[in-house]
Amino acid sequence: MKREKNSSVSEFLLLGLPIWPEQQGMFFALFLGVYLTTVLGNLLILLLIRLDPRLHTPMYFFLSHLALTDVSFSSVTVPKMLINMHTRNQSIPYAGCVTQMYFFLFFTDLDNFLLTSMAYDRYVAICHPLHYSTVMGQGLCTLLVTASWILSCANALCHTLLLTRLSFCADHSIPHFFCDLDALMKLSCSDTSLNELAVFTAGVVVIILPLICILTSYGRIGATILKVPSTRGICKALSTCGSHLSVVSLYYGTIIGLYFFPSSNTSRDKSTIASVMYTVVTPLLNPFIYSLRNRDMKGALERLLRRVKVLSQ
Repeated sequence: MKREKNSSVSEFLLLGLPIWPEQQGMFFALFLGVYLTTVLGNLLILLLIRLDPRLHTPMYFFLSHLALTDVSFSSVTVPKMLINMHTRNQSIPYAGCVTQMYFFLFFTDLDNFLLTSMAYDRYVAICHPLHYSTVMGQGLCTLLVTASWILSCANALCHTLLLTRLSFCADHSIPHFFCDLDALMKLSCSDTSLNELAVFTAGVVVIILPLICILTSYGRIGATILKVPSTRGICKALSTCGSHLSVVSLYYGTIIGLYFFPSSNTSRDKSTIASVMYTVVTPLLNPFIYSLRNRDMKGALERLLRRVKVLSQ
């Protein structure tokens, strides 16, 4: 049956999470707590890195940008989801939907590039320790972060401009809790072949290539660690990149399982729940992973608490 075409779209309907109406209050409180914890935890990382001179190193320079990205990433989707759950109003204006999609793509891409930069930093630190300070200078770190922001902006803008040329059918219901690009393309009555080509190309450049770089870096790191005769040296090397490996595994594992190996019988509800993992849970866990598994961060937090205690006396 051919769907009715409607080129002038004023709003979409976000169907949200697959939960019963009587559970809305409980999940609202849960996601509000998760969001506040995510924001405060990542802002604490930014504060510690800013105030502690011992953390003014390339690794923590990248981590500060990752923390800022995670705060922004969560703020793109979670507040709107909370508003919809509280007001029971599922509508989102066309301009608001396109804007949300742009920033969602932007911060997703930025996360990928920053994780890749952090992997390269760990590779140089472990495999070429004598040249670390020379290679990972301020100029290269700034260049990597600037390139990450520019590439992320360009990719998100490309998808956004391609989306605005599409006409949409009479059904404006998005089976998601945010304006997902794939869901929007499925609502279109126009030819989306160019959009699909852009999505495939971006998937290779933004997801596959960074993942290959990360795996290559840690493959070289693993080979170098195996050559270390001292058990203490192996433990020290693993501790420096264990936090990053945890984040990479959680983030890429969810994305790959959701987008690259979708099951033929995977329901919409399962896809939505899987999306919650990398849009809500991963930004929440990052502060805990980097603080609980990182001796430098725990030391910086202890020094900050002692400083606050002295000032309060």
